[in-house]
Amino acid sequence: MTAKPLRLSTLFLSVLKISAFTFGGGYVIVPLMRKRFSEDLQWVKEEEMLDMIAIAQSAPGPIAVNTSIILGYRLLGIKGALASVLGTAIPPLLVLTLISMFYEAFRANRWIAALLGAMRAGVAAVIVDVVWTMAANITKKRKATPIILMIAAFIAVFIFKVNIILVLLFCGFLGFLDAMRSSLKEAKP
Repeated sequence: MTAKPLRLSTLFLSVLKISAFTFGGGYVIVPLMRKRFSEDLQWVKEEEMLDMIAIAQSAPGPIAVNTSIILGYRLLGIKGALASVLGTAIPPLLVLTLISMFYEAFRANRWIAALLGAMRAGVAAVIVDVVWTMAANITKKRKATPIILMIAAFIAVFIFKVNIILVLLFCGFLGFLDAMRSSLKEAKP
């Protein structure tokens, strides 16, 4: 399969559609973005998309918006970043505006409450898929440092309840040191 032509309108409409028909937040939207832009359109390699997601997770703000900005900029510069972030932000902005206008009616409706409860199970499944895909890509490279960092980060956050920001900063720092060590090794004659 060959890559589809890179168009601003395709970028905008793709993220708009994903954002409009996805419930559960950024961790649900991001794997759909990965599928659309890495598999369907073939605009970015999967590994590069996963790197963008890692950067987006580390930055302040919503992961879906951050990923959109990075992806859009990588593909089409400033115009791409703007188109992508608008496509991502417009649907939730409209939905939340409507919900806030009718908040009391939504809150009291047992059908909507049941629907949202059922959707949480689907959201959990998508998040597991994201974790599985990212872990598979980390272990596929067979480098010890990222695998050790992944396991240590999991233990730190879930067992010892270490602040996730500290864990991300520490992992980023260790990853930087590992990259520097690798580049120094390669530079030696």
